[in-house]
Amino acid sequence: MIELKSYRDLTVWQKSMDLVVICYQLTSLFPKTEIYGLSNQIQRAAVLILANIAEGKGRNHLGDYIRHLSMANGSLKELETHLMIVGRLGYLNLSSG
Repeated sequence: MIELKSYRDLTVWQKSMDLVVICYQLTSLFPKTEIYGLSNQIQRAAVLILANIAEGKGRNHLGDYIRHLSMANGSLKELETHLMIVGRLGYLNLSSG
């Protein structure tokens, strides 16, 4: 079994860091009118996922860790919803055709 010394060792934290970068890259392609709307909300939700995982891992009690993971999961659902709105608005054409 691998010993985790830091939140940075968590695979979920590493993937969440990648997700933050992707979200910032995607929102840079949005219309400028969305800079304070969906762009901001998407970036904020992605960062909160990452931050809550790190903060939870840094807590001394398992209950605190689980609560922070739950908050990260809530932010993930929020991010998913924002991205569904982006798709419906047609802000990104991700087809490979």
